[in-house]
Parts: sequence; structure tokens; C-alpha cells
Amino acid sequence: MKKRLFALSLALVLVLALAACAGNGDSKTIKVGATPAPHAEILEVAKDLLSKEGYTLEIVEFDDYIMPNTAVEEGELDANYFQHITYMNTFNADNGTHLVSAGAIHYEPFGLYAGKTASLDALADGAQISIPNDATNGGRALLLLQEQGLITLKEGSGLEPTVQDIVDNPKNLEIMELEARLLPTTLQDVDMAVINGNYAIDAGLKIADALAVESSDGAAAEAYANVVAVKEGNENSEAIQALVKALTSEEVRTFIEETYAGAVMPLF
Repeated sequence: MKKRLFALSLALVLVLALAACAGNGDSKTIKVGATPAPHAEILEVAKDLLSKEGYTLEIVEFDDYIMPNTAVEEGELDANYFQHITYMNTFNADNGTHLVSAGAIHYEPFGLYAGKTASLDALADGAQISIPNDATNGGRALLLLQEQGLITLKEGSGLEPTVQDIVDNPKNLEIMELEARLLPTTLQDVDMAVINGNYAIDAGLKIADALAVESSDGAAAEAYANVVAVKEGNENSEAIQALVKALTSEEVRTFIEETYAGAVMPLF
């Protein structure tokens, strides 16, 4: 009798364990990494929409551009939403990761913001301008400086020119390369800075106050589309498709347009 009871108890434990495993496999929690603004704010709107579809959206905030990608690669996150596609592709090439876009959501025009110097006309010889120190966004910043006639880049330098590609610098500008997240906090220490949209928004900088704004015509919006990034093979999962659907909803479009005043532009 004791043996029978033990066998029944063991069977019950196994059944409960299998049920628990099945429950975990069917989990409808989506864990997404994001920088605080605008990405985490936009995800909060999507969170309510996803809850109506039975999904729980867990937003994990980061203040850098590396950890959210390694966390997706290693399976600690289901997705991230903080970067543009050109940065993601460069990150893959440099780090051997396998990230892909599950959908393009928005575009953030780069802005050139005043620090110690209030206008382009007042920019003195030898002035300091800070830019992001990663290849993709640093190159993008140099292209914006070229658009304003401040520097000339070597022909054919593409989307990722470096300071070594500057062939003409009439004002002898000192280009200072800093980690992107530090650009707003050091703005008053330099004459001007080219700042990534998410960090500018987070610091309370308004695109309308920028001295110059990256042109959204042509290839810029496509090259710098902010995407939902996942590990290759997960882009068509039901959960990720539900996330993209929520992020490309009319509710999210309205929130973006009413909240960011042109600093964030929906691509759907």
C-alpha cells in the first residue's frame, strides 16, 4: 500500500512539474530592453494594448547602447527597442551577434545643440563640437556638420565617416568624441554638440531649439529607422509580432505626434 501511495505521489509530482514546464513554455510575458526616452515611454503605450491581447510587457531600461544588444543575443531579453538599423548592423559586424529587425517603428532626427556658443554664425575659430564616439552615430554627426558647411568629408566616405575623413575644416573645429549618453550632460562645457535623439529628449532638449537638424529627406529615415531588434529566428514569433503590431498602432502614432513635437517621427 505504501509503495502504491509513493508511486501515485511521484506521478502527481511529475504531472505538476510537466504542467509547470508547459506553462512556462506558453508564457505570454515579453521582456524588452529600452532607453528611457522615447523608447520606454512609447512601450508604456504599447503595454496597455498588449495587455488586451493577453500579453504582459516587461520593460527593462538601459542607459547605454551595448548591454541591451548583448542581453538579446544571450536570451536574457526577448527584444530591444532603442537603436536604429544601421547601428544594429554595425554592432552585429563588430561583435558577431545575430540581431535582426522585427519591424521599423520611428525615426529620430539628429540635432546640433548650442552649448557655450549660441549660433552657427558666432562659432569661433578652434571651437569645440562634441559628437557620439560610436562609428555609426559619430559618422552621422559628421554628415550633419557637413550639411551645415562646417566641414567637408572625403568623397565616398559613406554613412560612417570618421574624423580622419575630414578633408576641409575652415574653422579648425575641435571634434570631441564622447560616449553618446554623456553628450547632454557635457553640453555646457563645449561650444556645440550633435546629440542622439533619445538622449536629447531625455535631457529635455527640444528639436525645435536645435541650431541644425538632420534632413529627413532621402536615405536618412531609412538608414536610421529605430527598430524592434530580436535574435535571428525569433522575428516571426507570435509574441514579437504582437509587440510590433502594438508599436505600429494608431494609439502609438497619436502619442508620438502629440508628445515629441517632431523629435520622433513615426514610420508607419
